[in-house]
Amino acid sequence: MKHILTVENVSKNYGNFTALNNVSISVPKGSVFGLLGPNGAGKTSLIRIINQITLQDKGSIYLDGELLQPEHVHQIGYLPEERGLYKSMKVGDQALYLAQLKGLSKSDAKKKLKYWFEKFDINDWWDKKIQELSKGMAQKVQFIVTVLHTPKLLIFDEPFSGFDPINANLIKDEILKLRDEGATIIFSTHRMESVEELCDYIALIDKSKKILDGKLNDIKEEFKTNQFEVGLSCENKDLLLNEINSNFSTTKSDKISFNEDVRLIVDLKSTESSKDLIKFLNNKAQITHFTEIIPTANDIFLKAVANNG
Repeated sequence: MKHILTVENVSKNYGNFTALNNVSISVPKGSVFGLLGPNGAGKTSLIRIINQITLQDKGSIYLDGELLQPEHVHQIGYLPEERGLYKSMKVGDQALYLAQLKGLSKSDAKKKLKYWFEKFDINDWWDKKIQELSKGMAQKVQFIVTVLHTPKLLIFDEPFSGFDPINANLIKDEILKLRDEGATIIFSTHRMESVEELCDYIALIDKSKKILDGKLNDIKEEFKTNQFEVGLSCENKDLLLNEINSNFSTTKSDKISFNEDVRLIVDLKSTESSKDLIKFLNNKAQITHFTEIIPTANDIFLKAVANNG
């Protein structure tokens, strides 16, 4: 597997405070990579180092196999959580200026901006000042400026902040399209539902250290707890529950059921299989619902951070 970004044993201190402690991650090419962690974990420090806004105290970073250098800034697009547009400057003038800072000629920048402004249906914003735009409108402009120079690596820090659900979905679709066209995206957010929808890989940083990383589906497999949610239809609910509870460990499901007499969560032991459970239930009632409980990104986040103490 080829990696667009490799972070090796990076540490960063601010006085007596350790922001990053020997952190290593590898970001596969053509993926959406979730960089996750609680507030103050060290994510922003790592992002700022990758963008060469600050420098690490120890460790090395490689972009596409090359030791990170100042000229690599043109191969990276960065959308920070704290937006950096000049409020009194016109949208079009500012977008042109920022595009040229990223290495585009004025004529190329105009062509690309025309494409994106038409795509987002914002042509009439060109002569507006940033201060005339809503937070979500300004966010669209910042997104365009971030991706305009077609960088190899895109870093989005809370990219959906300020967006309504319609525009959030628009940006999600564009992120996935950019990935499919060859870009690699590092995506930092606290919205775990967005991680579920977008991320192929994740890394979790807590208290300055990486505590978890890998392919999201593999991590979900690792965190599974052999739990199954079942729905049952029967004539005698109390008798059925007594028989199930005598043979398996169960808890009540909090999901609403309209067509079932019983809905519960069954915790199987390591020596028990779903086949054993199905065979038992089939002899007792009609199975109307049976599904394995797969941990969500939010479940994994909470459990991993709790385990880290």
